[in-house]
Amino acid sequence: MLAARLAAQRDERSPDGVRGAVTRVVDGDTIHVDIGGTDETVRYIGVDTPESVKPGTPVQCFAKKATERNRELVDGADVKLVFDVERRDRYGRLLAYVYRADDGTFVNAALVRDGYARTLTVPPNVRYADRFARLQTEAREADRGLWKAC
Repeated sequence: MLAARLAAQRDERSPDGVRGAVTRVVDGDTIHVDIGGTDETVRYIGVDTPESVKPGTPVQCFAKKATERNRELVDGADVKLVFDVERRDRYGRLLAYVYRADDGTFVNAALVRDGYARTLTVPPNVRYADRFARLQTEAREADRGLWKAC
């Protein structure tokens, strides 16, 4: 029974997504999640935060604040990962919409709404592209986060 439940948690094809525990925040839009004993790197779909750890790239304006905000939102938290059309990118990372399990906070949207991330639309993963665009416009017009600082 337990083995079947763990297998279901790891099934990337599940339309309801999978649950896991955040073990590490890499930067503003990338985390590590333990899914049934397997450590997965997860890249948020639809958003892009300023670079802080990309080799050969200087730390960009607001990168550290975006990373810290992501840490506040998910570090150590149980999350639900929901997938779009493509499950993985060319680097093998899971691509997901991330929700905090305890209260349902849509982390991707929160980062854009509060000005910690810009939209990044990469077809075919476009389920929330319009929503993210609206949130970005609102953040920019209100001078929130990176829109004011950078």
